[in-house]
Amino acid sequence: MSGPGTAGAVDAPAAAGQAPPPTRKPRGAGRRRPRASLAARLRRDWPLLAMTAPAAALLLVFHYLPTLGNVIAFQDYNPFVGDDPVEAFLYSEWIGFGNFEALFADPLFWDAVRNTLTITAFQLVFFFPLPILLAILLNSLVSGRVRGFVQSVVYLPHFFSWVLVVTFFVQMLGGAGLLAQEMREAGMQPWNIMTNPDTFIVLVTAEAVWKDIGWGAIVFLAALAAIDPNLYEAAAADGAGRWRRMWHITLPGLRPVIVLLLIMRLGDALSVGFEQFILQREAVGRDAAEVLDTFVYYQAIATQQWGLGAAAGLFKAVVGLILILAANKLAHRLGEQGVYSKS
Repeated sequence: MSGPGTAGAVDAPAAAGQAPPPTRKPRGAGRRRPRASLAARLRRDWPLLAMTAPAAALLLVFHYLPTLGNVIAFQDYNPFVGDDPVEAFLYSEWIGFGNFEALFADPLFWDAVRNTLTITAFQLVFFFPLPILLAILLNSLVSGRVRGFVQSVVYLPHFFSWVLVVTFFVQMLGGAGLLAQEMREAGMQPWNIMTNPDTFIVLVTAEAVWKDIGWGAIVFLAALAAIDPNLYEAAAADGAGRWRRMWHITLPGLRPVIVLLLIMRLGDALSVGFEQFILQREAVGRDAAEVLDTFVYYQAIATQQWGLGAAAGLFKAVVGLILILAANKLAHRLGEQGVYSKS
């Protein structure tokens, strides 16, 4: 039964400026739930583990186990020593960092590294933003039928081999191609496109754009689909135009994906492709088309200097790891999650 006296007794400490008595937390509050045992988690998650087992086995067999072969970077490896590959590993002479010393003393290696980094930087500036623009353009199309048709057209070249892509460009831009024939009929001198070393970097970037721009837009289209449409409606109601909505809603929504893919691309900076360059190396010359992958083929594999090739591959891996760690640290400073969360 409550009354004025009871209320006054309750409110007296507050009126007197005293802190109210602490409330007692219910029993068990603030405690961590005990973690399930390994056996319990296996019984709970076995369907998911079964689905991921084939992919995990594929990674183990074709990616992680072959990394053990990097040991030959420190050997004068000879695959013909012994009766099997294991004996070849065991009986090949250990030379320490001799392969790396020979690699770093080779001026052809540094020419290949310079060409690779130049092409990577050029493509980061002139190729990396294009899938983002294509995704924004496709997302702005009102008609679903038109959007589906355009997506199918721009995705298709990704499934072509580099042999077919280079052949297509030769037929269109080569000395006997369609463009050269039309220029000759018009009384003009045909352009030297497919065999000009000065413009080779533009040529390979154009080939990469034609082949992979549609495929690269898939991730950005998925990120655009995750943006809440109510944000666009609210911005339009406040008077924001198309450009302001893109700048303040679309691009911030794409920023985490852009940062993630940019970090991954930087980690792969020393790998610009093998087939595309080896197919055109003879046409433009080694000085323009020699990248690190073709250097390993011609200077290591073709000459059976297996240790030298392994040293070049290990160099690529270490540089890629350093670039990923540095770019991820920069992403954390800019407020993005990056490849992995900040510890």
